[in-house]
Amino acid sequence: MNILGASSITGSALDAEKIRVDITSQNIANANTTKGIDGKAYQRKIVAFESILDAANGNGLQGVRVSEIFADQSKGELINNPQHPHADNEGNVQMPNVNMAFEMVDMMTATRSYEANLAVVRNARQLANQALSIGR
Repeated sequence: MNILGASSITGSALDAEKIRVDITSQNIANANTTKGIDGKAYQRKIVAFESILDAANGNGLQGVRVSEIFADQSKGELINNPQHPHADNEGNVQMPNVNMAFEMVDMMTATRSYEANLAVVRNARQLANQALSIGR
């Protein structure tokens, strides 16, 4: 087994999960943003991953990366609040489509995945150090 190759794959997963944590944090931070730069309520962002394959060398999987960050097109809740500064003529406010429960589960999942990949890097480093100490 190639420890450096495994570390490279794990490093790419760490980068991808960091982006996922960042996007989820943005979703949580904008959960009440009823009017953005475009004049519309914030739309939840979703991160999609894809495998990186190395068919040329026949090694197979070479890592993971973020393939796309896209907006969830579902509508948020429409609430009646005539005092809100962004209320329409009927007193309704279009809220963002951010569900805090989903975001917290997504954040926990991304954090745990990040921690698991970090543990792989630590174990690979420890394994390499032990292998180097055999000849002493």
